[in-house]
Amino acid sequence: YHNFPCAERRAIQYTMALNLTSAVVLNDGNTMPVFGLGVYEAKANGETEQAVLWALKHGYRLIDTAALYRNEHEVGSALKKSGIPREDIYVTTKVWDSDHGRGKTAKALQDSLEKLGLDYVDLYLMHSPLKGKVVETWDDMIDAKEKGLVRSIGVSNFNVHHLEQLKLARPNHIPAVNQIELSPYLTREECVSHCQREGIVVEAYSPLTKGRKLRDPVLMRIAEKYVCEIASLHV
Repeated sequence: YHNFPCAERRAIQYTMALNLTSAVVLNDGNTMPVFGLGVYEAKANGETEQAVLWALKHGYRLIDTAALYRNEHEVGSALKKSGIPREDIYVTTKVWDSDHGRGKTAKALQDSLEKLGLDYVDLYLMHSPLKGKVVETWDDMIDAKEKGLVRSIGVSNFNVHHLEQLKLARPNHIPAVNQIELSPYLTREECVSHCQREGIVVEAYSPLTKGRKLRDPVLMRIAEKYVCEIASLHV
C-alpha cells in the first residue's frame, strides 16, 4: 500500500462511495446489489431467519444462501415476514455437487424454490466445478433461465481453466457471476483479470476473512489515516 499512495487513495475513495444501494450491471442486463448477507454456517434453528430479518431491516437487499447450507427455508420465512416486496430483494442460491447433471439440477432448483417459497431466484450459481458434469449442469441452468425460474445464472469457485472449458462448450451462455473467496490477502489476480475480460462480475465471499485479519497492523494504520473502518478496507 505505501508504495502506491495514489492507487491506495483511489481505492479508499471508491470504497467509501459505496453503500447498501450500490449495484452492478451483469452481462445479461440484470442488476445485482454490491453488498449482501451470506448465510453460510448460519444455523437453521431461528438463527438464519433472525439474521436475514436484521439485515433487511438495516437496508441489505441481497441475501445469499445455498442448498448445501440447509437453511433456505429460514431465508424464505424471513423474506415473507419482512413485508418487503419480492422485487426489491435479490435472492441467490446454489446447486450443490451432488445434484450436478441433466435433470438433477432442474429438480434441485425446484426443491430450493419450494424451500424459499419463491417463484424464481435472482441468481442461481453452480456451487463448484468439482463433480465433472459442469456442461450438463449448465444446460439445466440455461433452461431454468429461459423458463423464468431464475433471472441470472453464474458459477462459484471456478478458476480460469473451468471458465474457459465452459465457454468452449457453451460460448453463447457466459456466466453472469463468478463467486470466489477474495480479500486483501487472497487477491486471485489471474482469475479476477480473466473474469473482467470476459464480462463476468466477480463476487467475493469471505471478504472480511471471517474476522481473522480485522486487527492487521497495516490495515489499522490505513484505516486511521483515512478515518474509516478496517472492515471497509476489505471490500
